[in-house]
Amino acid sequence: MTETRKGFVQLHLSVLLAGFTGLFGRLITLNEVDIVWYRMLFTSLILLVFTGLPRVGWRKFLQLCGCGALLGFHWMLFYGSIKASNVSIGVICFSLIGFFTALFEPLIYKRKISWTELLLSLITVAGVLCIFSLDARYRYGIMIGVLSSAVCALYAICNKKVSVGVRSRTVLMYQMSGGLIMVSAIIPFYLLVFPSHQPVVVIPEGSNLWLMLCHALFCTVGMYLLQIQALKRLSAFTVNLTYNLEPCYTIILAFLIFGEGREINFSFYLGIVLILLSVLLQSMKAWGK
Repeated sequence: MTETRKGFVQLHLSVLLAGFTGLFGRLITLNEVDIVWYRMLFTSLILLVFTGLPRVGWRKFLQLCGCGALLGFHWMLFYGSIKASNVSIGVICFSLIGFFTALFEPLIYKRKISWTELLLSLITVAGVLCIFSLDARYRYGIMIGVLSSAVCALYAICNKKVSVGVRSRTVLMYQMSGGLIMVSAIIPFYLLVFPSHQPVVVIPEGSNLWLMLCHALFCTVGMYLLQIQALKRLSAFTVNLTYNLEPCYTIILAFLIFGEGREINFSFYLGIVLILLSVLLQSMKAWGK
């Protein structure tokens, strides 16, 4: 197998693992706060075995912790969206990350807004608005999902800035472990704004324990390590373009496993088409550069 083919195998395996993230959010019966806390804890312990404690400066460590806090907050909102609606809606709302990136990145990097990127992202917004016309019981989950994508856009932009010059495993290690501490401080405030109908601070046991361990091992450590290996063999554009398949994988799996296709209507499919159109146009624009 050539290096390029090996890279594509690793890339698609990582995207498929990412697609299972939403399914674990549905299968694990714990509150979203507990899911995130244990995901970061188990991931930190697994990475500690592989990486140890590489030395980084205090400033860099605090920056990585801050990024970890953003990632943890995004995960809480993402799982909260799935709990309040369903897997398909949770991952579709995640598609708005492009829109929020088009807004936030110019502000953080102090450059002009790309009106083309913003216009293409607005097609995604139109798609989400179509999905928003679903039964009112899903609208709370959609609003949380939209906020989740905004936080994730901030995380991605900040992570790009602070991870320069640091090995990927080291970045992930300190984001998970440092982020775990900061997320623990965020949780009480999160629960004030988004009160839970499930018990909080529950020790996972039985199927929840095994699902959480698999979630941390495969959908966090495994996914990121495969992504890192793929980036060594393929271009960043190819990797980012392929990750647009993640929501599609998740929705197909949710339809097959949970039968979510019975819960949606024509507006949902129209929204999906608009979001895919936005992804296609943005990909064509990037390909033409």
